[in-house]
Amino acid sequence: MDIMQKALDKHYEWKGKIEIVSRTAINDKDSLSLAYTPGVAQPCLEIEKNPDLSFDLTRRANLVAVITDGTAVLGLGDIGPRAAMPVMEGKCALFKEFADVDAFPICINSKDVDEIVKTVEMIGYSFGGINLEDISAPRCFEIEKRLKEKLDIPVFHDDQHGTAIVASAAMMNAAKVAGKKISEMTLVINGAGAAGIAIAKQFISLGIGNIIMVDLAGIICDGDEFKNPSHYEIAKVTNKNHIRGGLADAMNGADAFIGVSKPNLVTAEMVKSMAEKPIIFAMANPTPEIMPDKALEAGAFIVGTGRSDFPNQINNVVAFPGIFKGALSVRASDINEEMKLAAAYAIAATVPEEELAPDNILPNSFDRKIPVAVAAAVAEAARKSGVARI
Repeated sequence: MDIMQKALDKHYEWKGKIEIVSRTAINDKDSLSLAYTPGVAQPCLEIEKNPDLSFDLTRRANLVAVITDGTAVLGLGDIGPRAAMPVMEGKCALFKEFADVDAFPICINSKDVDEIVKTVEMIGYSFGGINLEDISAPRCFEIEKRLKEKLDIPVFHDDQHGTAIVASAAMMNAAKVAGKKISEMTLVINGAGAAGIAIAKQFISLGIGNIIMVDLAGIICDGDEFKNPSHYEIAKVTNKNHIRGGLADAMNGADAFIGVSKPNLVTAEMVKSMAEKPIIFAMANPTPEIMPDKALEAGAFIVGTGRSDFPNQINNVVAFPGIFKGALSVRASDINEEMKLAAAYAIAATVPEEELAPDNILPNSFDRKIPVAVAAAVAEAARKSGVARI
């Protein structure tokens, strides 16, 4: 049976992938009095006196809101908040399965930045963290920025930062296998939306030699005019040699390519024009910018995709559960750059050096040691950077 039809049949069967489960038995008068009235009044009064006790006396300390407006759902685009619900439920199920973090899907029926920010701000006291998901660029940048300013809990747009963290972890290990130094590499990023810009910023933090970003209009270069305001900022810190042209021009002589764009944009000739032992992360889903077999035939040394049926799957599931678990464990007020870098290094380190190979640069997504290692690294980075509160 086709996987799409099988998944549809299972969703009819499941009628939702998550449910609310009580953490206490309520089966007699005494248990009712403790969990609800009259006993519940006492924790309410304690929280009124000290709002921070909401983390100790409710589930808030382990609860994440997974929030979308349905405008950029997977590769499906703007399908609306109701149609986005299966993806948000799936994300919540992954939080629970991989890190024992409770998560709740919230699909907002608005594309207005002010309305979305106000909605999330008003429900923020119910959660320990906010995971923004599948919100289109450039609105996603503004929404995350403003929520970080308004809320004292972690706000994390996974499409941006989760993707960037896993891609950078993969590149660290790929560079080791290829015998390249990150500081000397030229990286081409095709796709300058939310994920592409976040990847660029993450690699700049890693100390990458040079980044050339490409969008529909061609290579992004400082001094050009852009429709997307975020392109002005990223243009100032990329494309050091101020080259212009299209994707083929960008890839000529480059060490690595990351695609967060559209299918079949990379040709064999582009791969052949790259530097020795080129690294290709073609992450468009479900059809990558170039299929792995074609990239390898053209001379690619290492190939990664977003798909589970090829080696080197670049999958956010190795990042976000552990990142939130670590942030929640120390009651962090933010997920900052230090925490993101710590997560990337932790993910990369979960593959022993002796096991690194061109077809094995990332850990298996189902390795349950990953979220534990990521959580520990993120919690420590939160403490060192001053955003941990316990």
